[in-house]
Amino acid sequence: MSRTVKCVVLDREADGLDAPPHPGDLGIRIYESVSREGWQKWLERLVLIINENGLSTADEVHLGLIEKHMIGFLFGEGDYGQVPAGFQSGGGKK
Repeated sequence: MSRTVKCVVLDREADGLDAPPHPGDLGIRIYESVSREGWQKWLERLVLIINENGLSTADEVHLGLIEKHMIGFLFGEGDYGQVPAGFQSGGGKK
């Protein structure tokens, strides 16, 4: 039986994640308030952010920036999380 959460991304009830997708307190926060579909939307945005900014998940500094984008996208906190300039929300260039 799947669990449901009030997803902060979708702004509705939806199937929850099976486990925290990120370490620490942030992972628990995501697990408790982001749905599978909401997390998938983040992963799609993450690809855009990594490609547009030339980021590497092997670089500690880049990981910190990615986490800021994650918090901005999922929870609307901070100055990150928006679609990079020149892109539409569907992921394609304007």
